[in-house]
Amino acid sequence: MLVAVAGLVIATVVIAAVWLVPRLGRGRVLFDAAPDGPHPFGYDMSWLALRTADTDAVADMLGVADASPANWNSGLGTVYDRQLGATRIFISPPVDGWTFVIGLALPHPTGAAFADKCTPLLVRLASRFPEVQLYSACPVVDLFAWVRLVDRDLVRAFATLDGEVVWSKGRRTREEQALGLRFFELRGVAGRSGDAGSGLVLTPTDTHVMQIAGRWSKDPTALRVADAPPALGLVALAPRSWAAERLRQSA
Repeated sequence: MLVAVAGLVIATVVIAAVWLVPRLGRGRVLFDAAPDGPHPFGYDMSWLALRTADTDAVADMLGVADASPANWNSGLGTVYDRQLGATRIFISPPVDGWTFVIGLALPHPTGAAFADKCTPLLVRLASRFPEVQLYSACPVVDLFAWVRLVDRDLVRAFATLDGEVVWSKGRRTREEQALGLRFFELRGVAGRSGDAGSGLVLTPTDTHVMQIAGRWSKDPTALRVADAPPALGLVALAPRSWAAERLRQSA
């Protein structure tokens, strides 16, 4: 299932923005480098929120390759594109002191069957930036996550994948408590038994993810062009080391 998550890109965007898919020219991808303001994103997507305004420092810490200047329109169009988004990320211009790294090519929280590519990345970023956050809101595969590190310390990490809790670290935060979240909402019933049924399948929703993001950093679905001056970010290839890797079963 994690492999499917890594390649999951939803072409139909359900937020109020019109994104330009980058053009192909002479065998290479061309990105729009005319500065523009922030556009909303978040649904059917994963992203990092880093407390920094230094876009180049973010690219350096991520270890990405083939970075090209791109505006919000072109960058988001890339990561939501069915083909380009599987291997690329968009490093946004800063908004109120936050820089976003957006793309389903990011490492995701995993279960025990896969190598953990997510934690090492978060720890490395936390060694440079005072606050590091990770979010995922992908209902198609039931991937929902929110992670927060402050001054190198893990504050909270919670993630579900395919209906199962794969991460639950740290205490429930005050921000989560203030929302009245129980973390789970009824989404269906599995393995019904008798008239009453049994085996309820419970999972968070993308609304929960956006609410947590709005309290810890910024709700990406609420971004508007006027939130920051026109600027350029970077589109880059995701490192191959981020790819999902199933652990070998020992004899």
